[in-house]
Amino acid sequence: MTAAAPPVPPGSCASPPGPLTASAAAPAAAPAARPLTPVSKVLTLCLHALLLGLLVLAAGRAVADSAPRAGWVIAACALLAAVYAAGVRAPAVHRSPRAGAVWLAGLGAAWAGLLAVSPDGLWIAFPLYFLELHLLRLRWGVAAVAVTACAAIGGFLAHSSAATPGAFLGPLLGGAVAVATVLGYQALYRESERRRELIEELITTRAELAAAERSAGILAERERLAREIHDTLAQGLSSIQLLLRAAERALPEGAPALPHIAQAREAAQENLAEARRFVRALTPPDLEHGSLAAALERLCAGVPGPRVRFSLSGRPRVLPTPYEVALLRIAQSALANVVRHARAGRAEITLTFMDASVTLDIVDDGHGFDPSSAVTGQGSGSGDGGFGLPAMRSRAETLGGLFTVESDPGQGTAVAVTLPLPLEPLDAVDTVDPVEAP
Repeated sequence: MTAAAPPVPPGSCASPPGPLTASAAAPAAAPAARPLTPVSKVLTLCLHALLLGLLVLAAGRAVADSAPRAGWVIAACALLAAVYAAGVRAPAVHRSPRAGAVWLAGLGAAWAGLLAVSPDGLWIAFPLYFLELHLLRLRWGVAAVAVTACAAIGGFLAHSSAATPGAFLGPLLGGAVAVATVLGYQALYRESERRRELIEELITTRAELAAAERSAGILAERERLAREIHDTLAQGLSSIQLLLRAAERALPEGAPALPHIAQAREAAQENLAEARRFVRALTPPDLEHGSLAAALERLCAGVPGPRVRFSLSGRPRVLPTPYEVALLRIAQSALANVVRHARAGRAEITLTFMDASVTLDIVDDGHGFDPSSAVTGQGSGSGDGGFGLPAMRSRAETLGGLFTVESDPGQGTAVAVTLPLPLEPLDAVDTVDPVEAP
């Protein structure tokens, strides 16, 4: 009798909807009901079959034994079956804890009538245990189980002159087993729900990670193409222009080659301008609509968690695109590490322009770390997908810069990168032709 389990997982102490129908599988706190699993459907059918079988047994024994109250027993069994069926089919019972409690009270009254006319009504207590534990809050459910067990014991004693230990132990042990079964089922259901949520979160995170990796790959390729075009084609065309201008000045006025040289220089200038347009088109989106300082200020404003302030020092200069990209990416990586690892309350980014260099400082008041033992990630020894300290250092050193990290446990962290500015504009042709610098 005690092998039956609640028809659907209660999930919590609150009354869940739909205890006996296939449309209610989730706990009351769940935002939407999910279809019953095969196991839950089997448990629901087992509870129906258990109650129906016990009622048939009570009525059948009354008829077989020609009990003087056989008619009353059959009527009580029919009434209990009708009340049970009405509750199973009533939507209000599935949605409202109060309606469920009223239904249980009706079942209890019908069961009390059956218990009064037949000792076989004692066995109906077992399915009632599970219904009470399922529909009521835990403390009220346990209290209802205790009252039901006492009523079962009283009904048995009313029909039997001999008080045996089994008369007391049977209902009490049955109630205890029912409570343990329901609590165990609840624990298993909660664990199953946690695993389901973790799996859904893992799937979502994996999709987001894949999208982030694709986006990072696209941006990295754009930066690489921009750098290659800038460092090869643009520089080569600039050199060609300088050489052609020197050739123009070296030839005497009226030389036959002068028109051809002028035409070649104009073609080189047009192709240089086109190469620069390619570089600008491949510039990261953060730098498309403003300067590096504006991009850093927007970055600070959008950081979740710590308060981040941006400050600008010195006279701003137009930096080559590779410089701006490198400084912006280093700032993004450092701030990401501050948010994820440093547990900082404040952080500050300072962009300083000097005569021969530009410096970017990122300082936070977090818990700090030991730079000598950190592999990747500011303040964390765990990998962060290649955007940690080695990646920042590589970006700076690629442009001939200096990257330093100062930190101690509990003392915050300071990251500084210094890039030397070229003595002349990166495109030498800027000194001789009014073409916009990248």
